[in-house]
Amino acid sequence: MTLSFPFRIMTTKKRTERKRANETKNKKPTKSRKPLIIVALLIGIIVVAAGIIFILNEPFNNGTNGQDSNNETDNQDSGSNTENPVAIIKTSKGIVKIELFENKTPITVENFVKLSNDGFYDGMIFHRIMDNFMIQAGNTYPNGTSKISPYGNIVFESDSELTHEDGAISMASTGAKVGGSAQFFICDGAQPGLDGNYAVFGKTIEGIDVVRDIADEPHDNSYGSVGGGKPLEDILIYSITIEEF
Repeated sequence: MTLSFPFRIMTTKKRTERKRANETKNKKPTKSRKPLIIVALLIGIIVVAAGIIFILNEPFNNGTNGQDSNNETDNQDSGSNTENPVAIIKTSKGIVKIELFENKTPITVENFVKLSNDGFYDGMIFHRIMDNFMIQAGNTYPNGTSKISPYGNIVFESDSELTHEDGAISMASTGAKVGGSAQFFICDGAQPGLDGNYAVFGKTIEGIDVVRDIADEPHDNSYGSVGGGKPLEDILIYSITIEEF
């Protein structure tokens, strides 16, 4: 019994040592996880960056569309209407396009459209101009002769929402709140002092630079204190055509 105990102890020890040796021998080396962690981090960074770009771009696009919409709204005048006719005035200085406020001043627009379609204004000149005031035409030819409208005078037609803004077209007449016949003027700059006294019936939508060029031409100051005069060189109206919508 005495001899057996140490043997058993020794036998157990050897088995334990062999077991540990076998475990060490059979144990597989553990691979490093660092490359996997780096790849995961890179993927995470890419996903976050893509999300940030999407978030930043989305409000920008919506804001741009909203701004365009607001600009379109701001550009709409109280008299503007997509169905209004447009007068195309071809002059020796260029082309001016006028939206005619048929929805606000039907009588005045009808008169102007009839005269234009008749060719009434063809070959006439701008007989009165003034920088920062207006350009006027509608009855005078280069040789100084004048022409009277076959339709006579029309009633004074005014709308409180229509003002003599920059580029507005209005009826010329013999005085405030008097109906005109054929003569018209286009404002070079806003003329609030004329509001309510002369009949605005449209506005310039293209060619305001042509209006400026005509108004800037030298003139003879023949209208004295009321302002402006006949251009020293004739500025012709070749034709006025009407586009209906």
